[in-house]
Amino acid sequence: MPFTVQVRMKKLGKQKHADIQPVPFVLDEKPSTLKELLVSLTELGVKQYNARKDEGQILSYLTKEEIEAQAARGKISSGLRGGEDADARKAVENTIQSFEDGIFRVFAGEKELTQLSSPIPWTENMVFTLVRLTMLSGW
Repeated sequence: MPFTVQVRMKKLGKQKHADIQPVPFVLDEKPSTLKELLVSLTELGVKQYNARKDEGQILSYLTKEEIEAQAARGKISSGLRGGEDADARKAVENTIQSFEDGIFRVFAGEKELTQLSSPIPWTENMVFTLVRLTMLSGW
């Protein structure tokens, strides 16, 4: 049964916007642990990337509304990169390794989830925050 989670992604350092708005992600099912959440988000991201890159747009453009919406999320992007499909298995391995190496942290509301086996303390209107701790992690 599809389940929607709200995720906000931040990075340390100077932020020009006061608050980055959460982005909804529709997952196949409600995750019960941090690892299930990270795997589901990563697999969804790979699926969306692979679908987007093959749309065949030669020149991508953004409307004013799309620019404002992307700015609220913290990143404006108009280009499609093409190339080979991303590998979901490798992406999941990278996500798990990055979490274990401390490249990012995950918060469920105000509570930090520190172990992959950590159960998710579900509450109404839960927002997950992923915080990138190093400048070299790529997002």
